[in-house]
Amino acid sequence: MTTQRVLVVGASGLIGGAVADLLEQRGHEVVRASRSTGEQVDLTDEASVADLLRRVTAAGPLHAVVAATGKVPFKPATELTVEDYRAGLLDKALGQIALVVHGAPLLAERGSFTLTSGILSHSPVPTGAAASVANGAVEGFVRAHAATLPGGARINAVSPNVLAEAEGYHPSFPGFLPVPAADVAATYVRAVEGVETGRVLDV
Repeated sequence: MTTQRVLVVGASGLIGGAVADLLEQRGHEVVRASRSTGEQVDLTDEASVADLLRRVTAAGPLHAVVAATGKVPFKPATELTVEDYRAGLLDKALGQIALVVHGAPLLAERGSFTLTSGILSHSPVPTGAAASVANGAVEGFVRAHAATLPGGARINAVSPNVLAEAEGYHPSFPGFLPVPAADVAATYVRAVEGVETGRVLDV
C-alpha cells in the first residue's frame, strides 16, 4: 500500500473523525479540516474552500480529498421552504462540489475525491426531503465527473445509512437499520485506496 497525504474535511464530526483515525492507523498522512478545528473551512463559502486547498497543497501534494460533511434541514415536507432546500444544497452539495472544482487542478497525479451523500437519496423519510435533494445532487455530480477529471483522478461518493452512534437521528429513520461508524469509515478507505470511480458506495 502506498502512503497518501489525505485531506479529510469534516474531521471533527462522527464520520469524518472515524475516517481520519482509520486512515492514520493505516499509515496515511491525514490533514484534518472542519469549521472549527484543524485547518478551518466553511463549505458554504467558495473562497474559504479555495483558500483551504491552496494552504494545504502549499505544504505538500494531496493524493486524496475526503469530504465527510454536509448540513441539511430536517423538517416535515409541508414545512420546508425554498430557502431550506437552498441551504441544504449550498452546504452539502455545492460545498463538496467546490472542493472538487478547486481541488482537481491541485491534486497529485491519479489522486481521488470521496464525497458523502446518504441513504435518503433513494430511501426517503418524512422529514428528509431536503437531504434527499442534496444527496441526489452529490451523486449526480460524481457520476457526471468520473470520466472528466484531469490527471487520471477518481471520484466516488459514500452513501451511509443512519449511524448507530447518532441516536438522536434514529426517530427520523423509522425501520432503518443503523450502521456503526467504523463500518462507514472502512468504506471511505475502500474509496481512497481502491480503483473504483464514478461509484456510489452504499453502507
